[in-house]
Amino acid sequence: MKRAEVDRCQIQEWYPKFKSASFKTRILQLPESFVEYLLDDFGPFVLPASVADEDALPNRVRNPVDEDDFQVSEGSDEDESERFPPPSFPDLELKVRESIESLGGAVFPKLNWSSPKDAAWISPSGTLRCTSFSEIALLLRSSDSLVHDLCHAYDSCSDRAASRPGSFFLALRKWQPGLRPEMEFRCFVSSRRLVGISQREVTTFYPVLLEKKDQLQELMEEFFEGRVRESFESERYAFDVYVTKDGTVKVIDFNTWGGSTLPLLFSWEELEAMGEGMAAEMRIVESQCGVRPGLKTAVPYDYVDTAPGSGWDHFMRKADEELNRHKGEPAGA
Repeated sequence: MKRAEVDRCQIQEWYPKFKSASFKTRILQLPESFVEYLLDDFGPFVLPASVADEDALPNRVRNPVDEDDFQVSEGSDEDESERFPPPSFPDLELKVRESIESLGGAVFPKLNWSSPKDAAWISPSGTLRCTSFSEIALLLRSSDSLVHDLCHAYDSCSDRAASRPGSFFLALRKWQPGLRPEMEFRCFVSSRRLVGISQREVTTFYPVLLEKKDQLQELMEEFFEGRVRESFESERYAFDVYVTKDGTVKVIDFNTWGGSTLPLLFSWEELEAMGEGMAAEMRIVESQCGVRPGLKTAVPYDYVDTAPGSGWDHFMRKADEELNRHKGEPAGA
C-alpha cells in the first residue's frame, strides 16, 4: 500500500468530488493545539472551556443539595483545575457552531479517516449525534479508534515517511435520523473493477435483504460504473454506500484495500482471488446463523481487545491462576 492511496481516502480529499452523491458535510481544518489536546494522556480528562457555556452532558441528573454538602479538605485535589486549566478553542468552537446550525442542528463528527464510533457509549443518546462543540469534543477525546488517524495512519504503507498527515480536519456530516442499517454496504474494488459487495452491519440478519439482493446489487454496480470508477484514482480500494428508499445510492466513505479496513463477510484472501472476468459477488447475512457478533465497535477498545497484554488478557490470566490455585487446595481447606 502506498501513502497516496491512504491520502485519497481522507474525507477532505474525496468529498469535493462526490459532494452531489453524498450526505451534506462541512469540513474544518483543526488547529494543531486541538490535535495536541486530543493526544494528551498525561493530564486529567477535561473538556475544553466553552465560550457559549455549553454542556456535553446536558441531561445529567444533578442533586444540588449533595453538591452543596460536598466538602474537600485543604491540600487535596480541589486545586487540580487550577493546575490543569481546561483548554479553550473559541475560534474552532464558533466555526463548529455555525456549521451545526447550517446542517440543521445536529451532526455526525469524524476526522480525516475515522469517526469516534467506539466512544458512542459515553454519549447521552448512545449515538454519535452531536448538537454542540462540547459534545463533539467529548466523543473525540474519549475515542481510542481515532488514535489510528492521529498516530498510525501510514503504518501499512511501504513508502511511509511520516506517522501522520500534515493537517487534521473535522468533518461534520448532517445527522440522518432515518437511516436503516440494513441499507449500508461496503463495495470492494480491485484493478478498477467492482469485485465484491458486503452487507455493512453484519451483526444482524435482515430478511428484507434476501428479497432485494439482486435489485440492490444492480443499483450499486450501476453507481460504481457511472459515478465512482473514473472519479476515484486508486486501483484498489473499498467504499461504503447507503441505498435510500427511492433507490438512490449515496457515498458514505472511502477506505483502503487491506490495512485497517474490515473485509466483513469476505476475507482478504477471497477478494484477492477474484480475478478479471469474474462477476462481482454480493454477500449478505442470510440467516440468524450467519451473523458476525464480534464486529461491534461502540464500546471502549479494552472491552473487545483480547490480544496478549490487553486488559482482558490480564484478567483471564488472573482468573486461570486463581482457578488453578483453588484446584490445588485440599478438600476442606
